[in-house]
Amino acid sequence: MTRLVALVVTFNRLDQLKVTVARLLAEAVERVMVVDNASTDGTAGWLAAQGDPRLHVLTMPSNTGGAGGFAAGLAEIARRFDPDWTLLMDDDARPLPGACAAFLARTDLGAFDAVAAGVFYPDGRICDMNRPSRNPFWHLGDFLRTLTGGREGFHVTDEAYDPAQAHLPQPIDATSFVGFFLSRQGLARGGLPDPRLFIYADDVIYTLNLVKRGGKIAFLPAIGFEHDCSTYVAKGGDIYRPLWKVYYNYRNSLLAYRLAAGPVLFWPVLLMAAVKWRLRARHAGPDRKTYLTLWRLALRDVLARDLSRPSDQIFRLAK
Repeated sequence: MTRLVALVVTFNRLDQLKVTVARLLAEAVERVMVVDNASTDGTAGWLAAQGDPRLHVLTMPSNTGGAGGFAAGLAEIARRFDPDWTLLMDDDARPLPGACAAFLARTDLGAFDAVAAGVFYPDGRICDMNRPSRNPFWHLGDFLRTLTGGREGFHVTDEAYDPAQAHLPQPIDATSFVGFFLSRQGLARGGLPDPRLFIYADDVIYTLNLVKRGGKIAFLPAIGFEHDCSTYVAKGGDIYRPLWKVYYNYRNSLLAYRLAAGPVLFWPVLLMAAVKWRLRARHAGPDRKTYLTLWRLALRDVLARDLSRPSDQIFRLAK
């Protein structure tokens, strides 16, 4: 019998967590592990009051971000339960009813190290922020399509979600940790996520590394996930709020670009991204100075290959 354990990382979103935990406990999972990133909204008390023996909690001493939470949770699950598969998600994401049973019923996924579910908004639209992709620097056809079509050139298309082919596993190189089924052999090959990444692109970097190390990831949109997410707020042009997110989004995006493009092609990609982000400062209004400080720090730390900057320092700068 295939054993599946669910992993949820949460921070100060108790209302969403309640929905996700209830959904998971109604699914065909052996256990549910919640990593509480030192929430201050009553999450710890609510979790302690739950009586289902399948629910387990790992409380972090401080907020380690999604990357730190997933790293700690995967290590704890492997140590305590050693399941065949671990299902990863944020606290505002959950499987559609019956998704886990449908996954466990598949007998053709043993050749894959990981499987990405199809992720949708609550109203049924495709969730673009969780749309899987192929690395255009590894596939000539995708590279040529990216030159003419931009992002659409390397992300899976809407047709991939069509019910006529949604049951067929499709090879991908990168995906998110929302509806991400990671096998035991996938964890052994990919290791743990890098907790220093804190948030943003930690999942893309992890999955790219997994494939680079010889792993295989399948996109299986017939397995459905719901993501009740709220994206960043822009004031005239892609300024992340709260402002501290600027640093992590830019720094980690560049790290992902370096991994995807390789040591030579990374430099023109870096130049184009840095210029584009620098131009966005004109939309930052009274936060322009802080925005530019965070932009410069992101560039500096990527060029120095330095991931040691404490999150508290970024939070202070953003204030």
